[in-house]
Amino acid sequence: MPDPTAGVSRRTALWFTASSVIALPLGLSGCGSDSGDAVKLTYKQFGSGTIMGDFLRGVSSQFAAAGAGFDVDLIPLVASENDYYTKTELMMSSGRTAPDLIYEDTFILNSDIAAGYLRPIDDYLATWPDWKLYYPTTRDAVKYTDGKHYGVPLSTDTRAIWFNRRLLAKAGLPERWQPRTWDDILTAARTIKQKLPGVVPINIWSSKAMGEATAMQGFEMLLYGTGSTLYDEQQRKWVTGSPGFTDALRFMRTISAEKLGLQLSDALDPNMADRLYNTMWPHDKIAMAVDGSWIPGGWTDSWPDWAGSMSVAKMPTQHGAAPGVVTMSGGFCWAIPKRAKNPDRAFEFVRTMCNRTNNTDYCIKDSQIAVRSDVAAEPRYQKSSPTTKFMTSLVKDTTYRPALAPYPQISNAIQIACEAMLIGSKSPAAAAAAYDSMLIDIVGRDQTTKAGA
Repeated sequence: MPDPTAGVSRRTALWFTASSVIALPLGLSGCGSDSGDAVKLTYKQFGSGTIMGDFLRGVSSQFAAAGAGFDVDLIPLVASENDYYTKTELMMSSGRTAPDLIYEDTFILNSDIAAGYLRPIDDYLATWPDWKLYYPTTRDAVKYTDGKHYGVPLSTDTRAIWFNRRLLAKAGLPERWQPRTWDDILTAARTIKQKLPGVVPINIWSSKAMGEATAMQGFEMLLYGTGSTLYDEQQRKWVTGSPGFTDALRFMRTISAEKLGLQLSDALDPNMADRLYNTMWPHDKIAMAVDGSWIPGGWTDSWPDWAGSMSVAKMPTQHGAAPGVVTMSGGFCWAIPKRAKNPDRAFEFVRTMCNRTNNTDYCIKDSQIAVRSDVAAEPRYQKSSPTTKFMTSLVKDTTYRPALAPYPQISNAIQIACEAMLIGSKSPAAAAAAYDSMLIDIVGRDQTTKAGA
């Protein structure tokens, strides 16, 4: 049987990651292996956001109030994406510096497992009654090919088309806009460009600087609306020669060539997401964007009346074919490094951090989609945001990225193809062919299959 994890190198994959990691070294007093009295929580600061830091401070206070017997030091790490991952890899590779907890995007989880950085946690899960409340799909997202679980999900997400209904109305488009095809999206974008000078019609992430956002929010939201896939589950092989792959790139090229998206300098800016969410949206500088369920979480303070302007529409399939909607789900999980000195205490912290009350609080504050059935049923979760019910309803039609070790490298190859569309350096067909070549180099020709074969 083909090995779906073939072709991955952690050191190579390291540079292709796109989401932040939060490493929590636990130095616990009262234990023989403790390295200090304080629990040190080192985490990546997401731009100007404070939600995760505030959440961790709250959980740490709960631990202190419960008489945990140790202090908690929160240490935000300010670093570029690649620098942060470099430091995290170095931490996990040594028993002297390995953290006791690491917070990861599930798309990189299997790469870390394959590299030998993480330990299975099934023994802990077996004694934790809450585990049965997690949706099967979210439990599967932290399961490796050996059948063991390596993380506890904190949240998931969905994706759709965010739009400023007031701007659409000014352009003569319906406030309850719902495209049925890709052509409907392009028609709306062209109308906005013509009637609202100075407003960016639409954003679909397309640059390497945006990393996994380009691969997932951008490209894969298109690809999975064509009937094509990245990975053939039946053959357990990666797909080459996909017509849908080329079609998705062609759509991206149309956005760029017709200047329907961000200016090139902005699209290539690695800090563009922060400006888009905190400046352009609140100041009516952009009309539409394919993006995630979480983005209102950053508007609580900077744009509290966002619901007066913003709406969401389902992302349609290419030509309106069933099921007529596309969404992608990812999510984050807490994992315990293989070289952790205090794994028992680490999981004790996870149990508190991920209990019903704390998980509900986090999902509400960060506009995340619940991974626990009891949290999803909470009235305060359901009413937490005008878009929560809509975004949660998309889960039934969601697609997950291939949870296989080579995916981070494959994501990078996708990003290269997408950026070629952004800057116009290749035709869609040429970029798709270049992707196929990179894919074969990553996983081996015997791990690929021609689309339609």
